[in-house]
Amino acid sequence: MANITFNIAKGKVAAYYDRVKSNDPSTSALVLTPIETSGLEADATLIDADTVAAVVSGATNKQTTMGEKVLTDAELASIPAPDDANDRNERSLPTVTWTAAAGNAISKILVSYRPDTGSASDSTDIPLTMFDFAQTPSGSDIQMTGGTFFRAS
Repeated sequence: MANITFNIAKGKVAAYYDRVKSNDPSTSALVLTPIETSGLEADATLIDADTVAAVVSGATNKQTTMGEKVLTDAELASIPAPDDANDRNERSLPTVTWTAAAGNAISKILVSYRPDTGSASDSTDIPLTMFDFAQTPSGSDIQMTGGTFFRAS
């Protein structure tokens, strides 16, 4: 398993991030969803999903006990300038904590774009990236250290 950018989001991840940070629309957000280890399908299968509902329509499951983390403009870092020296453009996530995390083991975090936090739906959320994050919840806090989740070069 590795880190992937979903086909539907290729060339668009930075734009979706920028929309959330710029409040366009004000109800938009990035969503972090823990994905269970059990039943996790291959990246080569998941990469073709066009909605979060499609990501979890097969054997792949959300880890619902830990729950999603919804990131609005307030939680996201300022939109960075392109890194012209290294010929790339990056976006980062903040450090996030799942308090007293419980439930099934996870292997990945799915990052998706939610156009309207007032009507959250897996069928309208757009999967952007998914990265390795193996954890076994034990009732203790689980912290995901912030950093680059997307790089276009």
